[in-house]
Amino acid sequence: MEHCRLCPRQCGVNRNAGQKGVCGVGSELYIARAALHYWEEPCISGKEGSGAVFFSGCTLKCVFCQNYELSHQEVGKRVSLERLAEIFFELEAQDANNINLVTPDHYIPLIAQAMERSRVQGLKIPFVINCSGYETTELIRRLDGLADIYLDDFKYMDSAKAQKYSGAGDYPERAQESLAEMVRQCPEPVFDERGMMQKGVIVRHLLMPSMVHNAERVVDYVYDRYGDQVYLSLMHQFTPFPRLEKWPEINRRVTRREYERLIDYALEKGVTNAFIQEGSVAKESFVPKWDAEGV
Repeated sequence: MEHCRLCPRQCGVNRNAGQKGVCGVGSELYIARAALHYWEEPCISGKEGSGAVFFSGCTLKCVFCQNYELSHQEVGKRVSLERLAEIFFELEAQDANNINLVTPDHYIPLIAQAMERSRVQGLKIPFVINCSGYETTELIRRLDGLADIYLDDFKYMDSAKAQKYSGAGDYPERAQESLAEMVRQCPEPVFDERGMMQKGVIVRHLLMPSMVHNAERVVDYVYDRYGDQVYLSLMHQFTPFPRLEKWPEINRRVTRREYERLIDYALEKGVTNAFIQEGSVAKESFVPKWDAEGV
């Protein structure tokens, strides 16, 4: 991390000296929460919950981020690699279905050490890499043999929208490249007898207001390229916050008609391995409290 080029931003800052790039953090691990989480896809959370570890900072900085305090304001508590490995075992002891590493991208070289250490010490449940989709292929390769499941965001196939709302006009290209490496590592979905995923790739797409066409292009790319190898998770939980007043075109919830149009499109293409959301899920109450629980 002396000349950090872990993410596509290629900041080149010396994080070991305390300098901060776009991700907003140095070389020390900061975690905002480590606890059972029940709001992931059914094959990830199950009844017992997913052992979610939320890391501070983010390389993407989306203006609409639901975890804004976590990604933009770098809340959290500093932990050592030893403590991180302990947290993995504590979550396993709480009957977590997996260890769910949320926004780990900018810490992957460190997290990988803790993952490897805990495996050697006997951790049995799968590791889930819950990432933004904005990664380099080289970064994802560092997880080869360690990652069991990729829970991968794929936000944009529209470069202009990616630049406007996430400051990352190269997002579509980077997302395609990193997804290819994820599928190479985890080429086929594997489930246990309870229906819990043990291996595989799930691509999430959050439908945004007035962006159904962008969502359809994401479905096109993922399904046309990977078919049933990859599960799609099509979400409508976009939640407007007061800070979105600067972007009035997305400062509202997704309509039922918009979401149904996307689902119908996916079904007409022949998509069968997919998760969809029912009812109202666009609520601030779904955002956890960043109170360092379990850290």
